[in-house]
Amino acid sequence: MPTIVPFTREKREDKAIYYTSLIKDMKILVATEKPFAKKAVDGIREIVEGAGYTLSLLEKYTDKAQLLEAVADVDALIIRSDKVTAEVIDAAHNLKIVVRAGAGYDNVDLAAASARGIVVMNTPGQNSNAVAELALGMMVYMARNQFTSGTGSELSGKTLAIHAYGNVGKLVGRKGAACGMNVVAYDPFIKDDSVFAADGVKKVDSVEELYACADYLSLHIPATEQTKGSIGYDLLMSMPKGATLINTARKEVIDEEGVAKALTEREDLKYITDIAPAMHDLYCEKFGKRYFGTPKKMGAETAEANINAGLAAARQIVDYFVNGNVKFQVNK
Repeated sequence: MPTIVPFTREKREDKAIYYTSLIKDMKILVATEKPFAKKAVDGIREIVEGAGYTLSLLEKYTDKAQLLEAVADVDALIIRSDKVTAEVIDAAHNLKIVVRAGAGYDNVDLAAASARGIVVMNTPGQNSNAVAELALGMMVYMARNQFTSGTGSELSGKTLAIHAYGNVGKLVGRKGAACGMNVVAYDPFIKDDSVFAADGVKKVDSVEELYACADYLSLHIPATEQTKGSIGYDLLMSMPKGATLINTARKEVIDEEGVAKALTEREDLKYITDIAPAMHDLYCEKFGKRYFGTPKKMGAETAEANINAGLAAARQIVDYFVNGNVKFQVNK
């Protein structure tokens, strides 16, 4: 293995970590309990080996011990929803970069990675269209009584509220607008109002205002200490008659007891989620067709998203080793 020598702190730019090396003999591991499609793996191999590196695969592993053994001598790691804990990081003696193929990265211990000087990246935007299409499909599914008998309703003319206007939120808003929906959004991290105006989206100034006007509320917030359990009784109770909450974000942001209470008191409310809640069985029993949870997380489960995210992860690793590019680093 070549020696990787970091530049001094004074020469780092924008907190990036650059390395001088021969850029050879690097070992990159793809560790996926739920494997990439073969086409994605073939593409990753072409990118990695084309750069002169070695690719190793750990697919469908069933025990954490297998992962701990596999990471021992790798320089880079590509994962999907696999958990990179402090224990995994401690076992990866040569690890320099982890790329989560997807947008969310709460399955990586960022503090432990940062303590070791390991760069962690995600691949934002690669799964966005898949998730956005699913969100729209969920709206149609609930509007049409889960495709069972009975009179349903149309999306056209309804208000679609987007909670967090990032890559997925923007696409959901655009697809909703194409269906004739009135789109509003809230994102406290976007200060430039022109971002909303460019899409013909009305910006609202608070979470409370967003939910109060939402016939359909599409949720896209990450799971942080501030957002965990933040979507519950009060917000749902403020929604208009017949409103539907759509969650393609994270399970942890939902106050499940609060949602259950709101659905109990308001028989017009509906909830559909791509992340089955701990109270899934109770929800099914109590709320019937007003609730639906996918049997497994489906947001990124398209061939296109699977391939796009895997290839992006490989390209970002090569770009990091060759050029020091840390554009998508999430543990700065």
